[in-house]
Amino acid sequence: MTRSLRRDLYAAGAAALLVTVAVFVGRHIQDAHHTLFVHWPPVFADWDPHVGPGTPAALAVAAAVVAYGPAVAARLPWRALPAVAWASALAWILSLALIDGWHQGIAVRLTTRNEYLSVIGRFHDIPATLRDFTHHIVSGTPDPWPAHIAGHPPAATLTFVLLDRIGLRGGGWAGMWCIVVGATGCVAVLIALRAVADEALARRAAPFLVLAPAAVWQGVSADGYFAAVAAWSVALLALAVTRRSLWCSAASGLLFGLTCYLSYGLTLFVVIGAAAVVLGRAERGGRLALLPPLLAGLAVFPVVFTLAGFNWWEAYHLLVTRYYQGVGGTRPYGYWVWANLACAAIITGPATAAGLRRTFAALLHGGSPRRAGSAPPQTRLALLVCAALLALLVADLSGMSKAETERIWLPFALWLLPACALLPRPRAWLAAQATLALLLNHLLLTGW
Repeated sequence: MTRSLRRDLYAAGAAALLVTVAVFVGRHIQDAHHTLFVHWPPVFADWDPHVGPGTPAALAVAAAVVAYGPAVAARLPWRALPAVAWASALAWILSLALIDGWHQGIAVRLTTRNEYLSVIGRFHDIPATLRDFTHHIVSGTPDPWPAHIAGHPPAATLTFVLLDRIGLRGGGWAGMWCIVVGATGCVAVLIALRAVADEALARRAAPFLVLAPAAVWQGVSADGYFAAVAAWSVALLALAVTRRSLWCSAASGLLFGLTCYLSYGLTLFVVIGAAAVVLGRAERGGRLALLPPLLAGLAVFPVVFTLAGFNWWEAYHLLVTRYYQGVGGTRPYGYWVWANLACAAIITGPATAAGLRRTFAALLHGGSPRRAGSAPPQTRLALLVCAALLALLVADLSGMSKAETERIWLPFALWLLPACALLPRPRAWLAAQATLALLLNHLLLTGW
């Protein structure tokens, strides 16, 4: 065993130790004080060993990607790779969700009392509801919004309202929307990696983006959909910078504006977007030329929602009040500030822990180029991953994400997974990723 591989295993072991400590400390706090409000800390889940209709498919997808994923990703023409990655990710997410069956695994997830479909009837007059939206965020107001509706800007709920309006009604259609759109997130990351690092690293990352443990939650929550929208905003920005495309710049701004109206916390994606701009190989003048269409696209959703009567800043401050009125005000920051990182280790898997070790090594040994865009490809990939890690750490320290981060942090997790491209022996690490995901979905009944 080489010294480098031994260090990779130490990093994976450290992540496993963090998760183990979070489980035992969390069980003690919950049993003694009942302040965590999760049944199987640090994740929001119940212990429930089971198999289901999706079990054979999940095993088959995992075996296929482990056995053939690295070779296929290396040899497939680039034009075909994104489509194959999307189809494979879709199969993985869907098969994991179906381990709990169609009804429990997909159809009812977004229909419970705290979820988006529970309030569709209140959006019969969309403009009036938007004008009145902030009046129902804080608990104690007349007809307060359920937790998830109050906790997000209205574009999140409006997505499912509009699906209902075009005839795609019910939890089944809503769940499939999140799965199908969410699976495109890995394609966006692939495209961004090719643009800011190089094609070889993007190809090495592809199987890990497909076979992520995060897929356990991508199929059962709207955050998988949010993750894809945010990822495409960065991917299009990376293309805009490297190709000097005004259209990609405008589209990136449009999607980032939508991202901010899907989730308040995803404004932190500006950190990842900024990294994509810096790592792009365009000259300074080329970057400045992209700014007007970027800002024009970015302004669309804020202008539309503001004119409709929704005040983003007011809503965010009211959300902070609502957050501390509920379990967020009771859950101990001293536990969750590090247990959240255990959740991140779970959804990104042991391969990412080892990949992050190599990410930091790449930064240390990558030298100090005059421009980030002229750095070696591995260094550029490492810088992009570190930007995502920085955004995640800011979210963690804010205290506005105590628990449930296995779902909330899916958008950031997508951008940590590319660190796995730096690992040798990808099949062994892919097997570890798949095994973790299969164990999670068969041993736990996740809450989202």
